[in-house]
Amino acid sequence: MLDHALSGGTFVGRVWLADIDGPAVVTVRGDRLVDITSRAAPTVRDVCETADPAEFVRTAEGRDICALADLGGRPDVSLLAPCDLQAIKACGVTFAESMVERVIEERAAGDPGRAAELRRRIGAEIGASLSGLVPGSDKAVRAKQALIREGLWSQYLEVGIGPYAEVFTKAQPMSAVGTGAMIGIHPESRWNNPEPEIVLAVSSAGRIVGAALGNDVNLRDFEGLSALLLGKAKDNNASCAIGPLIRLFDERFGLDHVRAAELELTVTGRDGYLLKGRSSMSRISRDPADLVGQTIGRHHQYPDGFMLFLGTLFAPVQDRGVAGMGFTHAVGDVVKIANDRLGLLRNEVAHSTDCPPWAFGAAALMRNLARRGLL
Repeated sequence: MLDHALSGGTFVGRVWLADIDGPAVVTVRGDRLVDITSRAAPTVRDVCETADPAEFVRTAEGRDICALADLGGRPDVSLLAPCDLQAIKACGVTFAESMVERVIEERAAGDPGRAAELRRRIGAEIGASLSGLVPGSDKAVRAKQALIREGLWSQYLEVGIGPYAEVFTKAQPMSAVGTGAMIGIHPESRWNNPEPEIVLAVSSAGRIVGAALGNDVNLRDFEGLSALLLGKAKDNNASCAIGPLIRLFDERFGLDHVRAAELELTVTGRDGYLLKGRSSMSRISRDPADLVGQTIGRHHQYPDGFMLFLGTLFAPVQDRGVAGMGFTHAVGDVVKIANDRLGLLRNEVAHSTDCPPWAFGAAALMRNLARRGLL
């Protein structure tokens, strides 16, 4: 369940241990998973708040749990999302190609059958207008004015090329699922897709301390009906996956690696359907540091830090079944998001109503840590 990409880096994450009936903070040492939970850092949030999280994790005392190769076959050990008390935020419309898809989604009013026609009619025109634009620049302002004159302006173009990024709440603290878990889509959705993204771990001071992989599951039909349904489109039971672990920034891995990262996506259906895609961070329209700066500051504080999805280039348009209807998930799809430095995030699609209910929140965590003498 944890692959070779986790060698050579400094990682931190969480597992559920049956013997303590709760979560443990873990790291990888060699081919072993090690519990480093302590009174100094009983949560991943606390690790991220230390002066040097990577050094803290490297030097922390710990107890051996198991070999990485044994994960998946150990019913007493299961991987969780690698964050805990942090807020889970996300940025949208940060790539020009996906920006065009959001405009099409809006114009189609959530109807995938209309999307193909709109894609042919306006996609190329909008895309050409946005090529190479820096959001908030004078050129972007002129492009906005031109698109308004042509009747092509959209709220998605506003956040895509305007001065302000779209930053929204993707999920509640403690609600994300980890690799190996089921990932949920709302049972009423008929048009949805995975969104492979990099997720930054940010401290309460706004310092970026690491990165992980994420799947920002999106219900295109709900969001297309109205932007005011964004919460319904994004935040459902098990609809946010992060993992497998957070790779902490150190001398071998930093923000420039995030800026150059390539993400690979594979969706495999029970019916033999196969979808492959990529998301290249080098094509993002807004720098990750700018997105963090727009999220936290004097205007908004996060005392427990936050996880920030950076957006995706990937927007699947190939048909699955009926011609012109594009892609949508089927129950049982296996979604794999991979990067050579961050590892593999693997989840199986189910309806949110069929995923295990979210029952272990912040209060349960505090009680569990207190019982273990860690608070």
